[in-house]
Amino acid sequence: MLRPADNTPAQKDTGISTKVVFLRQPSSYPEHPDEIGVIQTHMSWVFLLERFVYKLKKPVIFEFLDFSTLERRHHDCLEEVRLNRRFARDVYLSVVPLTQDASGRLHLDGDGEPVDWLVKMRRLPQESMLDQVIAARRVKEAEVQAVSKILARFYLRADPANITPPEYRRRFAQNIHAYTLALSETGYGLPQRQITTIEKTLQQFLSRRSKLFDARVNRRRIVEAHGDLRPEHICLIDPPAIIDCLEFNHTLRILDPADELAFLALECEYAGAPYIGQAVFDSYQQLTNDYPAHALVLFYKAFRAFLRAKLTIRHLDDHDARKHPKWVQRADDYLQLAQQYAGTLIGQEP
Repeated sequence: MLRPADNTPAQKDTGISTKVVFLRQPSSYPEHPDEIGVIQTHMSWVFLLERFVYKLKKPVIFEFLDFSTLERRHHDCLEEVRLNRRFARDVYLSVVPLTQDASGRLHLDGDGEPVDWLVKMRRLPQESMLDQVIAARRVKEAEVQAVSKILARFYLRADPANITPPEYRRRFAQNIHAYTLALSETGYGLPQRQITTIEKTLQQFLSRRSKLFDARVNRRRIVEAHGDLRPEHICLIDPPAIIDCLEFNHTLRILDPADELAFLALECEYAGAPYIGQAVFDSYQQLTNDYPAHALVLFYKAFRAFLRAKLTIRHLDDHDARKHPKWVQRADDYLQLAQQYAGTLIGQEP
């Protein structure tokens, strides 16, 4: 469940508020910006300057990460820079210490002992992010092709992951069951029959068409990928930059490129641009000579939609009740997509 653990060191770290107050002040930065924009997420505080972005990890523990200590947060900052430079080398600049001097004053990249660490990035133009470009109906074929080439070349160079076919299938089976349990919590009020039907269809396909999954592993297609390939993480500058990879959990980055591209296709479809996903897949196949089975891609899309429904409904745990209808509607939309793809799988039996 996407909630901080109780009675952990993360819950006792009251210093985060002092750090945030300091980082909200333009005078705290060597760039001396005129103003600071601030965004809070589940895992971070993000501070937006005119030309740069600084990200501070929250001292939280979730089921899939542990940022409870200074050492863990430092390690994750280093990993975030290292891994994201695979796709956006000029965007992820450095890891910067937040220090405290003998008098107790905080400094960004100054003297004193580190009390936290921040990732420093070059700020990208928001209007060039793919989700914004889709919303404005400004997507150009050449831009999609440029993104496709970056991804295809990355997957071709990536080393195959050390995973066995049974382990690969077992991960899907366990995750499908976990998503079902999460979505079935009575407080969310989601349609139980629909959730159960989606789970049953996905589990049956996983069992009956196991050779499709085994073939991807045996052909050494499973790699350490991006992990969170969504339109809002793709910037259509020249060359394109792909940011915000899933740096905090190695296991969640071990993916079939067809799975990752199916996720992007699903999100583009949800945003109203299904042609983008198809164009990326077409380019990937031509550039890599890899043609995953159509039924397998449908499974990946259904699985990803099921996951997105689970992640979306979890917002009810953390947001004001006035925003709950929006998140319920989005979760329902993703369940509809999962059911649509799962239903198509029924006709894909050999």
